[in-house]
Amino acid sequence: MTDTRLIRVMLVDDHAVVRSGLATFLMASEDMELVGEASSGEQAFSLCPQVKPDVVLMDLVMPGMDGATATRKIREGCPEIQVIALTSFKEQELVQGALQAGAIGYLLKDISSDELANAIRAAYAGKPTLAPEAAQALIQAARMPAEKIGFDLTEREREVLVLMIEGLNNNEIADRLVVSRSTAKFHVSSILSKLRATSRTEAVSVALQNNLV
Repeated sequence: MTDTRLIRVMLVDDHAVVRSGLATFLMASEDMELVGEASSGEQAFSLCPQVKPDVVLMDLVMPGMDGATATRKIREGCPEIQVIALTSFKEQELVQGALQAGAIGYLLKDISSDELANAIRAAYAGKPTLAPEAAQALIQAARMPAEKIGFDLTEREREVLVLMIEGLNNNEIADRLVVSRSTAKFHVSSILSKLRATSRTEAVSVALQNNLV
């Protein structure tokens, strides 16, 4: 790896014991550092511009400003920051809310330290990670009638969308489909526009909700 800079991580959870456990995990990781902790959504939003994390581990159910709202505000104010929802809940509404707010990942708190580390590294690289339970919740949501939203994706855009769901970035999509980088970028931008999505992760969420692939 040529980039030896540590991944800057901020923790957001209203339970001190959870933050303590996550802090211990981060201190044991050679390629990550803890740069901030917040016990509420409001505190997380105000702290982000100061500590400039690369990745935020965000609890969703907190008093006051919830995690989804905090995620949306952080992503609007600091779009370069990636947010992973880290929660004990796998309800469909929470999964959809977090992804639509701009979270790049959705994980349950019972995951292993290796899985969490890999998810943080993936988020830092701009790639989404969904807990199997979260993916299942989205698949169940996809059983809703698709005709309520009249998307008009081309066959090529559907191919690109499948690769987006697999977590491929624009360069990887270009290589897989044997097209230029600019063509892949154009297709991804077109998909986001047609799905009225503000991020790749939200586009994946919309696609699964509406059974588009």
